[in-house]
Amino acid sequence: MIKGEMLMNRRPLLSFTICWIAGSAAGCMFSGRSLLFYLAGLLLLPAIWAVSGGIRWRTAAVFGLAIAAAVLYWEWSEARNVSLLPEQLGRSANELNEANVTAAGVIASPVERDGDRVDFTVKLSRIGLERQGSQETETSANVETGAKVATKEKVAVVVAAGAAADAATLGSAEADSETEAEAETGVGADAITGAEEEAKGELVAVQIKLQEESEIAVAALWQRGDRVVIEGELAQPQIARNFGGFDYRAYLLTKKIHWLLKGSGTASVKIAPPASWQLSGILRWNDRMRATLGAEMERLFEEPHAGYMKGLVIGIQEDLDPETFKQFSQLGLTHILAISGMHVAVYVGVILFLLRRCRFTRETALTVTLLLVPAYVLLSGAGPSVVRAGIMSMIALLAARFAILKDGMNILAAAALMMLVWNPYLLLSVSFQLSFLVTAGLMVYTPLAAPLFRCLPNWLGSALSVTIIAQLVSFPLTIYYFNQFSLLSFAANLLLVPFITFLVLPLGTLALLLGRFWNTTALLTVQLAELLNNATFAAVEWVNGFTAGVLIWASPSLLWICLYYYLLYGVLYALKRRTEITLAPQYMEDETRPLAELELPGNSRGKAGNTSSNKAVPAAAANSRRAALALQAFPHSDVTRWSSLAAMLCAASLALLLYRGYNAEDLNGTGAISYLDVGQGDSILITTPGGAHILVDGGGTVSFGKKEAWRIRRSPFEVGAKTLLPLLKQRGIHRLDAVILTHGDQDHAGGLQAVLEGMPVSALLFNGTLADTEPYTKLMTTALAAGVRLYPVQQGMVLTPDEAAQLHFLWPEPPADGQTLLNEVEDQNHESVVFRLEMNGRSFLFTGDMDQAAEEAILQSAQQAGIQAGKPIDILKVAHHGSKTATSADWLTFWHPAAAVISAGVNNLYGHPNGDVLARLEDANTEVYRTDQHGEVQLRVGKKAIIMRHKLNMKDTE
Repeated sequence: MIKGEMLMNRRPLLSFTICWIAGSAAGCMFSGRSLLFYLAGLLLLPAIWAVSGGIRWRTAAVFGLAIAAAVLYWEWSEARNVSLLPEQLGRSANELNEANVTAAGVIASPVERDGDRVDFTVKLSRIGLERQGSQETETSANVETGAKVATKEKVAVVVAAGAAADAATLGSAEADSETEAEAETGVGADAITGAEEEAKGELVAVQIKLQEESEIAVAALWQRGDRVVIEGELAQPQIARNFGGFDYRAYLLTKKIHWLLKGSGTASVKIAPPASWQLSGILRWNDRMRATLGAEMERLFEEPHAGYMKGLVIGIQEDLDPETFKQFSQLGLTHILAISGMHVAVYVGVILFLLRRCRFTRETALTVTLLLVPAYVLLSGAGPSVVRAGIMSMIALLAARFAILKDGMNILAAAALMMLVWNPYLLLSVSFQLSFLVTAGLMVYTPLAAPLFRCLPNWLGSALSVTIIAQLVSFPLTIYYFNQFSLLSFAANLLLVPFITFLVLPLGTLALLLGRFWNTTALLTVQLAELLNNATFAAVEWVNGFTAGVLIWASPSLLWICLYYYLLYGVLYALKRRTEITLAPQYMEDETRPLAELELPGNSRGKAGNTSSNKAVPAAAANSRRAALALQAFPHSDVTRWSSLAAMLCAASLALLLYRGYNAEDLNGTGAISYLDVGQGDSILITTPGGAHILVDGGGTVSFGKKEAWRIRRSPFEVGAKTLLPLLKQRGIHRLDAVILTHGDQDHAGGLQAVLEGMPVSALLFNGTLADTEPYTKLMTTALAAGVRLYPVQQGMVLTPDEAAQLHFLWPEPPADGQTLLNEVEDQNHESVVFRLEMNGRSFLFTGDMDQAAEEAILQSAQQAGIQAGKPIDILKVAHHGSKTATSADWLTFWHPAAAVISAGVNNLYGHPNGDVLARLEDANTEVYRTDQHGEVQLRVGKKAIIMRHKLNMKDTE
């Protein structure tokens, strides 16, 4: 039988699962005619394989069926993954956005609190759309209690969308018990009225903003499975507003969530316990158990050890110190902080060891361990990686119990297929992709790499091969999603992963087990674990100090990723063949020599020269003999030479691929300007034709007053860290040649703190003044500590990053006689840096938050120089987000801008852009683009034309 057919017969599940994944990926990436085209192409592949004789037609038909079924299953899932609320409530999605509603349902997720916000998911049973009536009405809400509502008219359209109990009619016994429970909470039939319709449950993500510190204790009582009635505001999740930015709406879509429900304070939530026990009660109990274990960890360990150990042992990552996570992430060690296959393997190994020590039979030990694995998966949070490891462990234990399905790749394929059939959207999960890809990579690539480490002791060679292969296999996805990779990650994983796995993890688990009944010993164990943790933290911080080892990569294409894995396989396979040929013995001069004596160099041949040993031949020696016998027809030197040549060719191709991936930007002589959407702030990225990167401002999250300690979140949203820096890395920017800070206001300077901390910056240009604020002082201190050159700019200066680009600074004016630079200035807007960019013969004006007084001063300086009108500019960045304090008619007349860009936040509190400014721009025949309506605005600046595009269509923001 031919090789391809043998492979399919040996690993049928693997082949079927690969076809299923290919079909699911096609359904995910394409739609309409494109999907049909790619589906036809995929179905053609097994047919071509069958025609060529590689597989049988029956096998090809099965593969085609798997591809087609996966596509149809994905499309069916997509068709069902739509919101029912617009149809049921009789309103469009835009009309429902920001509508006040009263919703009833069941809490379907753990309840998590971060600072002053509580998050959980609710599976709706009913939802009412409220509006104020023109007349007050009085309605009897509950005859038995005599409660009456006479304050406002509530017009509600009811959606039946809950569990089986909710689907029953209001006259049923279950509905009656539910109504009684609602009455006890204070919100029942009076909250939502109307005709109930039967429909499927819809999930909404609930966000409750706590108003008082005392409400923390109230929210702590909320649990999965509780029935709730919530009064709040519906909101659509935010879409990506920058090219390559994070799309929160698409992310929630993979969780089948289409709406956010935002409430204010615990008074907006009414809770009732479950009416009866349901299967979901297991998850409710599991949440309580995890919370109890987490509280025990907090009792035993001090911070930051408590949050670290909760993530390491239990899989609770919400309390992990953000700085610790950042340090681990930079070294590619975050997998150690999440429950994964390593934890499951240790758990299964320990249980099997203990059961065998207790003299359980092999079959009984395997069966008991099999039954205990699901409990551990649940207690550890049931993330994709631990579910994958749990399923694989259960299949492997079952296979060992009954001596079936022993192949690891088939077991992996079975786990993947089961998970994708359960939830096809797991295919888009980063955790799912990394978990399965790294596991498969270890199975495929480690045997190829093992011969390369034969000269080392077995334990060291095995550790090196596994660590290096894991890093090489995870590399493409790491740079695709996180856009950075540390060269020191290999050493860090080699040294720290075994240290944490075999020392810290067992100690943390032991302390948790001993805490309840032997506290003294538990505390001693805790002290030892914290000592080891301190050593780990110090080592990670020390290694991260070598910032030169951190490389920033643009997100590669799917084709690049596939080529990478293909060439990596080619390199390792060619090197393996060369090593086997070099080490394989050659006995062609004595073909009758006993095969039992053909051993690899360095292996023992038996005592006292006994050549007739009947012991089994080692597997490695047997493989080498087969390789040597198979190559008898070819000269040894020729095969070695061809293997070496193939390895060199694949290695050279791989090096070229990596070079092209690292230097992915190719402007071909054009420049680029990106007006980024950073909310209510400014941030503009300029890339010159010569490849220089200049960032103008960094946006910033503006906070009003100092927050109380209990309100502060562990990882609050900050536009620099969450939006700007990821965008710069995603676009493959390795270094910023210059950062221009127009002035010191937080909405322009705040985001630059994360940029200076996370990316090399050559120079910082600012307006020559200081702002008396803590964030501004911290920013300048960080710049000095990082060795960034500081340049105060003023009117008349010119910056030439390359031959095709020049920056002419128009403001601020030079200091008067007797004045010095670096004075503290409260009104930073007037001192904003203003410059004109000439690039490829095109002209662009950048104005910061300048005011009309600065505009008049610039125009006056031009008149004194004999300039009656400036050179018409192509694009004007409108000053101060379109505020009425700038962009006068004289200013527009002087510059004659063909188009203007206004950077303003959606529904900002300041009313930007001002209507008068928009009217003046219209009178000047200037086309206007706004980040609040268009998202990011990108310009491609060539010598002949400017190509403009923006992220959002107008209909997306209506």
